[in-house]
Amino acid sequence: MQRRTAHGLAIFILVSLGAAQGPNSSGSVNTQSPKTKQLTVAADAKRPRSKPYQVGTASWYGDYFEGKATASGEPYNMYDLTAAHPTLPLGSWVRVTNLRNRKVVVVRVNDRGPIVPGRIIDLSYGAAQALQFNGRGLQQVRLDVIHPQTVAVLEPIAYQP
Repeated sequence: MQRRTAHGLAIFILVSLGAAQGPNSSGSVNTQSPKTKQLTVAADAKRPRSKPYQVGTASWYGDYFEGKATASGEPYNMYDLTAAHPTLPLGSWVRVTNLRNRKVVVVRVNDRGPIVPGRIIDLSYGAAQALQFNGRGLQQVRLDVIHPQTVAVLEPIAYQP
C-alpha cells in the first residue's frame, strides 16, 4: 500500500512540476540571428487612447496638383497616403480617423495647408479614398500624431553549419 501511495505521489509531483514539458527558455537554443537592423514603424497600437491632437474638418486635393512640388520638395502624388497640415513638421506621421464611419488611415505630412479657414488638414486623394469620403469633399476627422518607435527586425542571413 505504501509503495502504491509513493508511486502515485511521485507521478503527481512530476506532473505538477512540469516534468513532461519541453525545454524552457534557459535550456532552449536561440534560433534567431544575432544580426539585427533598426527599422522605424509608424503604428503603435498598444498605446492607450489619449486626447486627440486635433478634431475638425478635413478636405482632400487631387489631380489639379498632381506632379506639382509640395512644401517638402517632392512631387505631389494624389494616390500616396500624404497630407498637408499648417503647423506639424514635414515628415510627421498622423493617424486620421473619419468620425462618420470610423475608418482610419496613417498619412505622412509633406505639404502645407489647408488654406481655407476652418479646415485642419488636406488629405491626398488616396487618403480620402481609404477613409471612404465617397465623393464628399469634407469630413469630420480626428488627428493623432504618431511618434515612431524603434524596433529590431531580423536580417536574413545564409545558414552556415
